[in-house]
Amino acid sequence: MVTVFESIMLICFGLSWPISVYKSATSRSTKGKSVVFTIAIICGYIAGIIGKILSRNINYVLALYVLNLAFVAVDFALYFVNRKRERA
Repeated sequence: MVTVFESIMLICFGLSWPISVYKSATSRSTKGKSVVFTIAIICGYIAGIIGKILSRNINYVLALYVLNLAFVAVDFALYFVNRKRERA
């Protein structure tokens, strides 16, 4: 049952990241973005992944952590692309 609730949490958080990536890509702006916040989120997902591996509780939830981390990483990269564009 714990896995179900962990999955729901990751899905709920995960739904926002594709939207954030889309907005970052289309707006070409860093407005409203926080590097510190994004790094904190990345660290949280990495900690979740490490926790799953160390507990040997490797299941579909690990895939949700990895998927969310991938979206956040793309959004993080877009921040620097957009910042460079703004400075040019």
